[in-house]
Amino acid sequence: MSEPTESTDPVKLSRFTYRQLQGLRHGSTATPLRVIAHIDLDAFYAQCEMVRLGTPRETPLAVRQWDSLIAVNYAARPFGITRFINIAEARRLCPDLVLQHVATFREGEGGRWAYRDDSYKKINTDKVCLDPYRAQSRKILQTIKEALATWNDDDNGDNTQTPKQEVTVGLEKASIDEVFIDLSPLVYKALLQRYPELRAGTQDENRDAELPIPPTTALQWDRDCLIDLDKIETEEDDPDWDDVGMLIGSEIVRWVRKAVWEKLSYTCSAGLARNKMIAKLGSACNKPNLQTVVRNRAVQDFLGGYKFTQIRMLGGKLGDHITAAFGTEKVSELLNVSLEQLRTRLDEHTASWLYGIIRGDDRSEVNPRTQIKSMLSAKSFRPSISSIDQAEKWLRIFAADIYGRLVEEGVLENRRRPRVITLHHRGSQSRSRQIPIPGSNVINEDLLYDLANTLLRQVVADGQTWPCSNLSLSVSSFEDGVSNNKAIEGFLVRGDQAKALTRSSRPRDTDTAQGGHLPNDKRRKLDSDGARIDQFFANPVHSEDTETGEQGTSQQPEMDAEPNGIPRFTCLRCSKSMPEYEKEEHDDWHFAKDLAIQDREEAKVSQPTPPTKSSTRGATARGRGGRGGGGRSKTEKGQMRLAFQ
Repeated sequence: MSEPTESTDPVKLSRFTYRQLQGLRHGSTATPLRVIAHIDLDAFYAQCEMVRLGTPRETPLAVRQWDSLIAVNYAARPFGITRFINIAEARRLCPDLVLQHVATFREGEGGRWAYRDDSYKKINTDKVCLDPYRAQSRKILQTIKEALATWNDDDNGDNTQTPKQEVTVGLEKASIDEVFIDLSPLVYKALLQRYPELRAGTQDENRDAELPIPPTTALQWDRDCLIDLDKIETEEDDPDWDDVGMLIGSEIVRWVRKAVWEKLSYTCSAGLARNKMIAKLGSACNKPNLQTVVRNRAVQDFLGGYKFTQIRMLGGKLGDHITAAFGTEKVSELLNVSLEQLRTRLDEHTASWLYGIIRGDDRSEVNPRTQIKSMLSAKSFRPSISSIDQAEKWLRIFAADIYGRLVEEGVLENRRRPRVITLHHRGSQSRSRQIPIPGSNVINEDLLYDLANTLLRQVVADGQTWPCSNLSLSVSSFEDGVSNNKAIEGFLVRGDQAKALTRSSRPRDTDTAQGGHLPNDKRRKLDSDGARIDQFFANPVHSEDTETGEQGTSQQPEMDAEPNGIPRFTCLRCSKSMPEYEKEEHDDWHFAKDLAIQDREEAKVSQPTPPTKSSTRGATARGRGGRGGGGRSKTEKGQMRLAFQ
């Protein structure tokens, strides 16, 4: 009887590695296993009014501001009602439509907002108040945080006594009604709980070894809306760990959406993908109250159906420029344009960014900072106001409006307080004045009004004040307050914090803050035929109140926002400021530099050698954050050359 022969078939492995799995644990933007969710409230302002009024979900309802609609619930949309029609047309299309005007402040009524039946007739004396919606937004955000903290508490997968570990989840409030969530750390924890075979290699030195294949041939997506796979993929192909992670992410998002509904009676839609850009596009695909999953294997087919002008940061001047340059605005057609061809019409950095973004490569981080940077209250006057008495009445309303929001931000408990107050006046010309808010004073409504009045007197003293068509008041430069007494060491700052304070104390160029123009000696040089990405973005608008865009709200630039509208990152090690999407490449630069320094130190111990002239020149250039010119040092053994910026 012959002996059985051992199988020579190779063991099938995942296309992902333990290093990429560990990247999931730390929320790395580079790992392809990343899981990002975008949650978007359905017709948010309309839902707020439905919840407040107790309106049944099937009742058509719209929120009005003067003679315009700013939100329409889903029950009203089959009648053809949209935000672009007027009140008379909406009532003609649906006689049973419930119309609710937003809350307003009223001139001469003490700066207190209220819901008023006659607000739509009082555009000259009323100012829109969105505080009710902000309050609901905060409740929803808190509910989301609580739901994330409680998900998976009892799920240990293998029924072992796994110690409970706190998991930090990145959460970014993108607007009043949408939030990004980096689910990667939660997904990592669940993967190790449910699939013990993944634990064995997490501590191995060889992090580049492939993971074992998932022990499943099919995943159950019954409750999700799936984007079709790319044409070269089929559902019969075995899933890999990115699919498993996305399925776990969909469970978490379903749990969160359920919590928001059960606790607050709000429905929301969601998108899940490997990055923020695709997740946001996905959340809009199946509304209302559904979630859409865009797996890695479906990204290219998904994006191919879009115009690139629908992608974030490609809908303005840059999108127009690309459309004119290449004769198309379809992603599917732009995919046929090579990187070299893109570089002929765009500068190198923009070309590389565009080449990646239309292929689904977005490494922007989920920014956990959910606190606002500024608050603004404004009014456009029709007809214009023509006296200081009228302006003072509106300043009283602005002060009350802002103070009410400051109370909710914790100003009474001294948790947070603004340091600067600004008045903007628009008459025959636009003028702004600002002064510090005294740190020794308790912030209240009267203090804000007095400071605003001081600024108004400065504007009046300049002359040509009346008539005034727009007036706004804002506070900014928030800082955390002191809640308890400290020893003297508590008032000293060191290291990274000291660097940050040093940077914040540097004077800012006035022209840069207002117009986005740099001094000549700081202006970046470009090829005459190149188009740089930051040329195509106007000054950012204020983050508050921009959803309505109607009369009575003023959208002024934030004082501390970047002039080009692109989020920026400041390295705590070298203090270099750069666009957010360059962060990872800059971190790689520091990592490689540290390795080189470490190797040189080790080499000195065994056989010290003086540095060459070229290596010194290259190290100096790289230390300044540059490319190092032609004087790069020789590559150390075992290292590879990286393209640093």
